[in-house]
Amino acid sequence: MPKFARWSIGSCVATMLILFGSCRSPTQPGQSPIGEDAGRPVIYTVNYPLAYFAERIGGDHVRVVFPVPPGVDPAFWRPEGEVIRGYQTADLILLNGASFAQWAEHMALPRRRMVITARAFADRYIEIQDRVVHQHGPHGEHAHEGFAVTTWLDPQLALQQAEAIRDELTERWPEHSSAFHAGWETLHDDWMELDERLTAIHTAYQDQPLLASHPVYQYLERRYRWNLVSMHWEPDEMPEAGDWEDLQEILEDHPAGWMIWEAEPLPEIRQRLAELGIDSVVFEPCSNVPESGDLLSTMHANVKQLQRIMVGEPASSAP
Repeated sequence: MPKFARWSIGSCVATMLILFGSCRSPTQPGQSPIGEDAGRPVIYTVNYPLAYFAERIGGDHVRVVFPVPPGVDPAFWRPEGEVIRGYQTADLILLNGASFAQWAEHMALPRRRMVITARAFADRYIEIQDRVVHQHGPHGEHAHEGFAVTTWLDPQLALQQAEAIRDELTERWPEHSSAFHAGWETLHDDWMELDERLTAIHTAYQDQPLLASHPVYQYLERRYRWNLVSMHWEPDEMPEAGDWEDLQEILEDHPAGWMIWEAEPLPEIRQRLAELGIDSVVFEPCSNVPESGDLLSTMHANVKQLQRIMVGEPASSAP
C-alpha cells in the first residue's frame, strides 16, 4: 500500500504512511527535505489515484504529495499560497488529463516537469454532450463540460496512466529503474485482477437497466457496456420535486432497479427510491483519499457491490 504527503491549503498536515499505518511530519512545500527525505524526488499529483500509482511504482525512492484537503473533489479544487509553490518546486507534477484539474492549464507551473498521464489515449476521451451547471460540495456552482474525467475507473486505462508514470520515473531517475519496474509489475497484476472480476460480472450481466446518481461512470459504462442513465443528484441533498418527476419519465423507458451512487445517499432518498422499486448501491470513484483503506481496497469493495446488482450475489458473500 502507498504512502504520500497531504497538505491542507496554506498549512502542513501529516504525511500519510499507509504502508505501515503510521505518520511522520513532512517538510513544508518549497523547503528542502531533511532526514530520510533528503535527496528523494518530490512528486505532486492532482488526484489520489495518481498519488497511489506513483507511490506503488516509486516506493521509497520518491516522496509523493497529494495536497487536496479531505472531502473535497480534486477535479474542481484550486490550490493557493504555499500549495502552489509546492507544485512549482516539485521535481515532477502528475496530471490526469481529460479536463481534470483545469486550474493547472492556467497556472505558472514548470511545463518540463508536468506529465499528462492519460495522453496516450487522448483520442479515447469521452466527450460530455450536455453541459449541466449545478451545486456540488463547498465550492459553489460548477459545470460538467469538456470530457469525462474519471479515466482511472476503466482498469485498462488506469494501467496506461500507471505505465506513463513508470516510464517517466525510469527516464528521470534510471538508477532506480529495477525498483520502478518491480512496483509496476505488482500494480499491473492487481489491476488485471480487477479487470477480470469486472469482466466476469459483465458476462453475467443481461443488459440490465441501471441509473447513476451522477455522470462519473462513463469509462466503466463504455468498457463493460453498461445500460446506464445518469442523473445529476447529490447524495447529501434531497432531490427537488422536478427531479423526481424527471426520474419517473426516465423509468417509463428505462425500468431500472438500481441506482449507483458516489457516496452513501441520505436515508430519506434511499427510502423514496425504494418506494419506486429502486435500490441504492455505492461505487466510490475514489478521486480523493477514502475514509478507510486505499484505492485498491476501495475498488475491490466497489466490485463487491456491483456483484449485488449484476450477479444477484449478496455483498457479504463476495470475496
